[in-house]
Amino acid sequence: MSAGLRTRWLDGLARVPARQWDALHDGGNPFVAHAFLEGLERHGCLRPGWGWTPRHLTLWDGDTLVAAAPGYLKTNSHGEFVFDHAWARAYAGHGLDYYPKWLCAVPYSPVTGPRLLARDPAVRGALVRAMCALVEDEGLSSAHVNFHLPAESGAFDAAWLERTDVQYHWRNPGHWRRFDDYLADMDHRHRKNIRQERGKVASSGITFRRLHGDEAGPDELDAIHGFYLQTFAEYGNAPALTRDFIGHVARTMPRNMLIILAYLDGSPVAGALCLRGGDTLYGRYWGSHLRLPGLHFETCYYQGIEYCLEQGLARFEPGAQGEHKLARGFLPAFVHSRHYIAHPAFREALATWCAEERQTVERYARSLGRHGPFRTAEGG
Repeated sequence: MSAGLRTRWLDGLARVPARQWDALHDGGNPFVAHAFLEGLERHGCLRPGWGWTPRHLTLWDGDTLVAAAPGYLKTNSHGEFVFDHAWARAYAGHGLDYYPKWLCAVPYSPVTGPRLLARDPAVRGALVRAMCALVEDEGLSSAHVNFHLPAESGAFDAAWLERTDVQYHWRNPGHWRRFDDYLADMDHRHRKNIRQERGKVASSGITFRRLHGDEAGPDELDAIHGFYLQTFAEYGNAPALTRDFIGHVARTMPRNMLIILAYLDGSPVAGALCLRGGDTLYGRYWGSHLRLPGLHFETCYYQGIEYCLEQGLARFEPGAQGEHKLARGFLPAFVHSRHYIAHPAFREALATWCAEERQTVERYARSLGRHGPFRTAEGG
């Protein structure tokens, strides 16, 4: 621990003034904003029964917050998107408890962003050491930092295992101004397929509205939450985000929220919920009352790309997984996580496992890169 700094573990972000928390990051990633994280707690999205108990790490110099990391005690691995169920089974097979563990992440959000919040990068190492101390002092199995920024990698020493995965992100190489510019860089087959998909949706009479939080009324917020609930019901999963939380984000982060709604005969039939950062749009959830070819791609991808082009955003991250995104201009991008395993033998075994996984993921990404839709690898 850095000399003079005091560690405090908090059971809720309401214990930290928003201005102090938000002074630790540049505001470019909405998921680490105090309003977003505290709103999850305030409006019933995080519950111990679902495996989420807030346990945030903060470092103080007197009364000044100098560093922090959003954290949670976890009794399962749901809502994390870095899959360690095999690790838990291995622990159980040896009569050991994998849970509870401690997780530094944004709940339900497989989005890369700052995790070691500090204006002074030199303090990040103190955060990491405090995480290890928590594991050892409280007898936890492990600590995990999911979807951290590459720039934060230097804070982790060799005891932290590294994992890598692939997502699909849209990036503007700089010369796309309109949707046709983006299509022009594709080969004929992919360009034709996208135009056909968009044409089918347009010819069906579907129209779209894109609304920021301060442009959406109660009806639009009800609609987007209803689509979210429907999708979770269709997959048999429990929806975590409440209608109150959706309204909270619309009020407290109005220009960060983007709602995309599809209408037929004046009624909403599909929608996508996104968040906007400094230079990036993040697609989060979607749902639909209508089964129409191409409607998912138009609502979740093409409308978002048009928004990015209009707003001058450089990136669009539409969520985890999905090779179908590749054909629509979302190229492979690596995402990273770090893991501190307390048990020495398991740590050694998992180090080998993680190294082999990274090699497999890198080969997979290279193979995907050879099948992109653009006439050059860079999309331009």
